[in-house]
Amino acid sequence: MKVLVPVKRVLDYNVKPRVKADGSGVDLANVKMSMNPFDEIAVEEAIRLKEKGAATEIVVVSIGEPKAQETIRTALAMGADRGILVTAEDRVEPLGVAKLLAKIVEEEQPGLVILGKQAIDDDNNQTGQMLAGLLGWAQGTFASKVEIAGESAVVTREVDGGLETDTLKLPAIVTTDLRLNEPRYASLPNIMKAKSKPLAQKTAADFGVDVAPRIKTLKVAEPAKRQAGVKVADVDELVMKLKAMGVAK
Repeated sequence: MKVLVPVKRVLDYNVKPRVKADGSGVDLANVKMSMNPFDEIAVEEAIRLKEKGAATEIVVVSIGEPKAQETIRTALAMGADRGILVTAEDRVEPLGVAKLLAKIVEEEQPGLVILGKQAIDDDNNQTGQMLAGLLGWAQGTFASKVEIAGESAVVTREVDGGLETDTLKLPAIVTTDLRLNEPRYASLPNIMKAKSKPLAQKTAADFGVDVAPRIKTLKVAEPAKRQAGVKVADVDELVMKLKAMGVAK
């Protein structure tokens, strides 16, 4: 079974975002970029499925600027077999990403698509669900455990009331949650080997997909700074202040 894993290049989670002076977006100049953490979990899960014999090939896909090939190389160093980069200079919205992935799925014919439940830069949590809708495939979101049983995938997912176990008929879409696994570090020999693994480069035009943005960002601003708290001498003073704020009666 072939497994397709979409990955995204995002601002590293250890870096504090800075808003551009003109408020047009987040400043990405000269800052560390890395693979979206949820996508790292997806790559790790695909590798584990291959190690168990449930998967035969892992194909990593990224959609973005040419520098995104660094993210694909990271996945190849972890253990993926080959990569596909769809170059796009401008930001591609989730629906555009889903449409491109649907075209790639038609070409590659994977038995399973595993991707992070959301990207930490926009937190949309839409691409996996949209892709499942476009393909008409079963989907298991927020997966904390994935097992392949014959022609089905058994997915344990986290819901408000606890855990839910679903059996999905393959091919299917799975989005990963934080508790699914802990991604491995790529060893130096594997990093060197990744440089020689195949990486195909295409454009959105090659797939005939319109990725023009449908949403216009009017302004980006940092959250208001939290005001300092105050100390109260006793409960009576606390109640008095809460009444003054309209919180208590």
